[in-house]
Amino acid sequence: MEMDQYLDVFLDESRDHLQTMNDGLLALENQPSEINVVQEIFRGAHTLKGMSATMGYTDMAELTHKLENVLDAIRNNELPVTTQAIDVLLQGADELEAMIENISDGEDGSRDVSRIVSALISLLNGEDAGVAHESGQSTDIEQLNEYEKTIVRQALEQGYSSFRIRVVLREDCLLKAARVFMVFEVLEATGEVIKTLPSVEKLEEEEFDSEFSIVMITQEEKNGIQERIMKVSEIETVEIEEVSSDTESSSMSSEEEKEKRNEKPDRPVSTRKGSQTIRVNIERLDKLMNLFEELVIDKGRLERISRETGNSELTETVEKISRVSGDMQEMILTLRMVPIEQVFGRFPKMVRDLSKDLQKRVKLNISGGDTELDRTVVDEIGDPLVHLLRNSLDHGIESPELRESKEKPLEGTVNLRAFYSGNHVLIEIEDDGAGIERDGVLKKALENKVVTEAEADTLSDQEVYELLFASGFSTAEEISDISGRGVGLDVVKNKIESLGGRVQVGSVLGKGTTFTIQLPLTLSIIAAMLVEVGKETYAVPLSSIVEIAIIPEEEIFAPHKQQMIDFRGKMVPLISLREVFKVPIQENRFRSYPVVIIRKGDKLAGLVVDAFIGHQEVVMKSLGSYLPEIFGISGATILGDGRVALIIDCNTLIH
Repeated sequence: MEMDQYLDVFLDESRDHLQTMNDGLLALENQPSEINVVQEIFRGAHTLKGMSATMGYTDMAELTHKLENVLDAIRNNELPVTTQAIDVLLQGADELEAMIENISDGEDGSRDVSRIVSALISLLNGEDAGVAHESGQSTDIEQLNEYEKTIVRQALEQGYSSFRIRVVLREDCLLKAARVFMVFEVLEATGEVIKTLPSVEKLEEEEFDSEFSIVMITQEEKNGIQERIMKVSEIETVEIEEVSSDTESSSMSSEEEKEKRNEKPDRPVSTRKGSQTIRVNIERLDKLMNLFEELVIDKGRLERISRETGNSELTETVEKISRVSGDMQEMILTLRMVPIEQVFGRFPKMVRDLSKDLQKRVKLNISGGDTELDRTVVDEIGDPLVHLLRNSLDHGIESPELRESKEKPLEGTVNLRAFYSGNHVLIEIEDDGAGIERDGVLKKALENKVVTEAEADTLSDQEVYELLFASGFSTAEEISDISGRGVGLDVVKNKIESLGGRVQVGSVLGKGTTFTIQLPLTLSIIAAMLVEVGKETYAVPLSSIVEIAIIPEEEIFAPHKQQMIDFRGKMVPLISLREVFKVPIQENRFRSYPVVIIRKGDKLAGLVVDAFIGHQEVVMKSLGSYLPEIFGISGATILGDGRVALIIDCNTLIH
């Protein structure tokens, strides 16, 4: 039976069932008597067992069978739901996840499951089933595949050395992926990395605890490699052992015995790495979006030609194309929209594990998981949210003893919620912890020369909190309640801003802290008002516009040399785009000014332009690496006549 054609479906559905099992196990821990939850977990495990057996992945089928037995005992009241039982079941789910990713990486899904199977059997027998918490990697890193074994053997024959390196990061390391990258840079300068555990993808996504292992070939001495790695900051220990030809042959014989014992049928091998799909490959949707963006540009050109020629038949055709393209745009964007629950779903288990490591009691409340975002945004927002959640647990929520002394509930609460706000989605991470100590942050900022003494005296509370996002804010060797908050937050801010979003922080000392992330629904096509400044055309996103108006000169006044207008009873500052973009000032013969009133949060500002052109849908394009971080500009678009118009970044101008 040819299974290759079913492999992608198998991987997608396996991940869905595994997520269902993880969610159910966490719910079961809070509601041990809820039999419906056990039934749902059991169904997920049973389906996964049948699928994996059909596809020929016998290790996965064996493990899910043992998980089924334990779950069956729980639903028949033969086995109590204890923390130990949940721990073992969750680690069984971790092993299944490792197998699925192994298959996705093109391997055969084989894995030594004897340790976890033994723990599951001990649970059924009422014995101690303690299993050491691991980061999902086996110690059998010497079990390389045939290609990797050949590389090692040839290297040894040519006089190279092969080492197995185990690196343990410090527990307080918050930017694990960055440290892994630095270790790889060190190793690749001295040799060639053959294999890593966990996989490179998991290391990049920080899906491991505090240690990882590497096999490499090199001509460097063992001590030299160890000294180089230890120079990377936040490394706890480095263990290096030599991989000899004896080890290789032993490993090979072990593999041969395992293959002979299992006598597995031919299994399909994935030819791609972890393709992210919503039943349609995401690359195809990207290509479809790019083609549609070209259609939008040509539609704008047709509209211009129609206006210039005045041909009624052409005008009618263009109007029909506009209606159809509008429906197409809505459909394509809908296809790309996925619920943010795909990201939120992995956080309950992460919070559970981290709270146990920190010896804190933390409850995570999630709401708004059905809020939808563009797939590109969802894929990128996971890491910033992980950093902010870990920040809240590590430095926000106090220890149970400290909370008791403050007459707070022993169990801390972290609320993670998402909701729509206009053309944006807001994500809030709120904790009821210690809050941010303003004076402590300001003192650390002064020590690190992030601000000067003169500036410090004029900063509001909100501006002090924003210092946490300053690059290089926390450089202290010893992580404290204040310095720990700065680690990684500049990275979080940069990532969110690269997605066209914003992040803010608010806090009440002793009450808690709230991080608010604002993200656009989509990154590609936006509705905009085209305006003229000098000889250039600019696009102002409609999502930021409150109103447009013609303001007479006599209604403009300038207290403290800042031009202001009275807009519906509120004082609104004016920003001249001619001054911002250094366009020569011309005499105003009409004694009135076209003004675009824009909003960011509760702040308003008026953009003074030369003329309004009209509303148009535009395709937002990045300015690329050659023009990074241009003040007041978020991107560019191509107009119907082929000219390029810059897109105004209203948030930056108001800020």
